Amino acid sequence: MHQITNVCACCGRRPFIKGMAALIMLPGINANAREGVDVGNNSMFGNLVSADQLEQSAAQQYAQMLQQAVAQKALAGNTHPQVKRLRTVARQFIPHALGWNVRAKNWRWEVNLIGSSQINAFCMPGGKIVFYTGILDKLKLSTDEVASVMGHEMAHALREHARERIGKTTATSVGVSLLSSALGLGQLGQTVTNYGAKLLTLQFSRGDESEADLVGMELAARAGFDPRAGVSLWQKMAVANKDAPPQWLSTHPSGTTRIADIQANLPKVMPLFGRSATLPKIQ
Repeated sequence: MHQITNVCACCGRRPFIKGMAALIMLPGINANAREGVDVGNNSMFGNLVSADQLEQSAAQQYAQMLQQAVAQKALAGNTHPQVKRLRTVARQFIPHALGWNVRAKNWRWEVNLIGSSQINAFCMPGGKIVFYTGILDKLKLSTDEVASVMGHEMAHALREHARERIGKTTATSVGVSLLSSALGLGQLGQTVTNYGAKLLTLQFSRGDESEADLVGMELAARAGFDPRAGVSLWQKMAVANKDAPPQWLSTHPSGTTRIADIQANLPKVMPLFGRSATLPKIQ
C-alpha cells in the first residue's frame, strides 16, 4: 500500500494541528518483553543516513503537500467526521510507538485526510500521516480496518524503512562507483549502479511491506483494535486490485501472501488484543 516516492514511501512551519499536540504528550509504553511478533533488528544500512535530516526533510515535504491540498480545497478540516476518526485511532496507537522506536518520543505526530480517489495512505519518517479519501470510501473501512492501515503505515516509519532504503541505495552507488573507478569501467559502472539500486529497492518493497503488516498488526492489538481486521482489509484490497500483476512481477507481496502471514501470526497478538480491548479508549 506504500506507494509514495522515497517515503512508505514517506514547513513554512505550519502550526501543529489543533488536537494533535496532546498525542505527543502521551507516555510511551514499551513492548512487553517482546511479547508479540518477531521481525528481527533494523537493518544497519539505515545508519548510513541521518535520521534527523530525513525527518526534517519529511516534515518539509509534508507541509508542502498540505499546502497544495489547501490550495486545491482537498484538505479535510478538523471537524470532518473521518478526520476525527483517524485522529482518535492514532491517539490509541501512539503510546505504543516507543516499543518499536525510541526516537518516536520526540516526533510531532500529525494525521490529515486529503480528498483523492487513490486507495492509499502513508506515514512519513517522523510520524507525518496522510490518508486519502479513496481508501476510506472505496473500501468502506470499518474502524478496525482503519486501524490495520494505520498500524501498517506507522510501522514503516517506526522501523525506518525509508532510511534503510536510502542507505542501501547510497551504499550500492558508492560501492559500485569506487569499483568502476578502480577498474576503469566508466559508463558501464553507472549502469550497474542503476540496476543495483533497483534490485535493492525491490528487496525493500517485499520484505519491509511484509514486516510492516506484522508490526502494524501488533500495534493494533496493543491499541485495542482487532488484529483480525487485517484479513478483511486485504480481502477488500484484493478485490479493488483484481487487475494487479502476480506477486513475482510486483514490488509488493500478493494479497493472499499477506493474509496467510497475518493469519499465521495472529496467535502471537490475540492475547495482547484480549487484554487491551478491556482498557478504556483514549478520546
